[in-house]
Formats: sequence, C-alpha cells, structure tokens
Amino acid sequence: MRNRVLKRLSYLFTGESMSLIMFVFISYLVNFTYPDLHLYSLFSFWSSFLLLEVILLQGSIYWFIKWKRLKRENTSVAPIRLVQRLWVSKKWNLGMITVIPGAFVADYIIWHPAVPLGFVIAGFIYVFAILEYINYFHIQLSYDNRSDINSLKQTKRFKQACLSKEFKRLGNLKADGRKLL
Repeated sequence: MRNRVLKRLSYLFTGESMSLIMFVFISYLVNFTYPDLHLYSLFSFWSSFLLLEVILLQGSIYWFIKWKRLKRENTSVAPIRLVQRLWVSKKWNLGMITVIPGAFVADYIIWHPAVPLGFVIAGFIYVFAILEYINYFHIQLSYDNRSDINSLKQTKRFKQACLSKEFKRLGNLKADGRKLL
C-alpha cells in the first residue's frame, strides 16, 4: 500500500512540475510561431499565465513534500507550516482570480476593435487556472485512475480536495488549542 501511495504522489508532483515547465516552453513557442496573436503583449495573458503557473507550483510543492515525508517519515500528512502557507496562498490565488478580469477589460479597451486571438487563448488559460484552483483548494475535479472513477460512479459526488482536508485538519488543531508550529 505504501509503495502504491508513494508512486501516486510521485506521479502527481512530477506531472505538476512538468506541466509548470512545459507551459513556459509552449507559450514561448506559440508566441514565436504566431506573432499575430500578440500573446506576450496582453496583460490578460500574463496575469492568467502567472496565476496558472503559481497554482501549479503550489501543487508541485504540496505533492513533493507529501511524497518526501512518506518516504522518510512513513507519513503522508502535510506539515502544519506547509498547510498554513498554502492557506495564505489560497487567499492570494482567490484575490488574483478576482483581479484578473480587470486585465481582460484593459486589453479589450487597448486592442478594440481589433482584439487579437491571443485574447481568447488568455481566456482559456484563465478558466484553466480557475479549474486548477478549485481542484486543489476545494473539490477534486481530476479523476485519472480507476479507483477515483469508480468512487465517482458509486457516490455520484466529487471528492473533497486533499488540501481542503488539510485545511480542515488545521482548523481542528486550532480549535483544540494545540500548538501549530
């Protein structure tokens, strides 16, 4: 069982890390190949892309630390300090999600009437970043193995995100009055 969990955690942190790196190269390649998209000229692209990259980085760190902890200490429970930092990150992410539409408005005003197709791409990145945020901090949206899919079919409900469970554990520790550091 432990080896299966280690393998799963390794898959999660390497997948998020590779996505983090590959999206940088893909954006560069798209901007270089299709300069008429004006991708790198759009505030909406940069703000959405930055949000997505930050969320992927947070996920990579979270899964890596859980993996490392299970490997070394035989527990996959995230350290309280990490959970506290991710709680702060959750609020920062939500703040960015609410501010980014202003970048879309600014781009629309600047580029109107000839709004480039890159504007639409930025919109897709923004929606993807929001879905990643929900997947990490609220409910699990990604079901990529048989066990998860069977659970979804059986319960007909999305699972609570792992980080959401960690936040609940942190809240319970605070309610119990335990020292958190």
